[in-house]
Amino acid sequence: MICRQCPRACAAERTQTVPGGVCAMPSLPVVARAALHFWEEPPISGTRGSGTVFFSGCPLRCVFCQNSLISQEGYGRPVTLSRLREIFQELITQGAHNINLVTPTHFTHAIREALSDPLPVPVVWNTGAYDRVETLKMLEGRVQIYLPDLKYLDAGRAKRYSAAPDYPAVATTAIREMVRQTGPCVFDGQGLLKRGVIIRHLLLPGGLPEAKAVMDWVSVAFPRGEVYFSLMSQYTPLGRSAEYPEIHRRLRSSEIRSAQAYMAALELPGYTQEEEAAGGEYVPIFDLTGV
Repeated sequence: MICRQCPRACAAERTQTVPGGVCAMPSLPVVARAALHFWEEPPISGTRGSGTVFFSGCPLRCVFCQNSLISQEGYGRPVTLSRLREIFQELITQGAHNINLVTPTHFTHAIREALSDPLPVPVVWNTGAYDRVETLKMLEGRVQIYLPDLKYLDAGRAKRYSAAPDYPAVATTAIREMVRQTGPCVFDGQGLLKRGVIIRHLLLPGGLPEAKAVMDWVSVAFPRGEVYFSLMSQYTPLGRSAEYPEIHRRLRSSEIRSAQAYMAALELPGYTQEEEAAGGEYVPIFDLTGV
């Protein structure tokens, strides 16, 4: 395949056995872990866990990525489409409230085919929001929940930390398309999300102005309650953060409190994490479990 699925549109040739492109992946999905996950937002994890499938490779190059072993170093195992479908069914049998596809953008072609027959639980597209609208439209009717990051609205920071100066324009456009597809958030009687969009933002060290700008954008772009917002405080200096001294530290308590207070002042419905969230339990163990 000649790949133009992500905004890089690098037109790399990716075959079942030969990787290519910015994501450095073959055309077959490469999976590093598939298991019940209990550390997502409450309406995603619920009581039984989210059936989370971690894909290898990534269109972004975030220097602080906590999953860099799979996103940038390529750890994982290629699986056929039939095996991918089996993985979905195995997670559902284990009690998963949903099937949660983490960093799936560069495998959209394969995932779309694997989802040709509807699943009995919602499908979650868990993405950095570096997605082309044309690619997202391929998923309409097959994905019920979108869980995008909105990492930056500042092109300079997006270039420095993720090698993607076009990220702000791409991500905001992609999120609008996600909301168009799902409509407002819909919850069931147990508080589980059945359809809709939760926009995430990871607070970075020194990133309070960025976090406020992101929250301002969400509050203006969507009527209150149409989307939910998740302010994450789990940042841990991992990946290549040592090369960027300004982010090679833990968050300060004052940064977390200020961001949460701003979210409350805007009356954004959603979720926050406490300071204790910056711990190792948020970094999955990539050992091919469930693959």
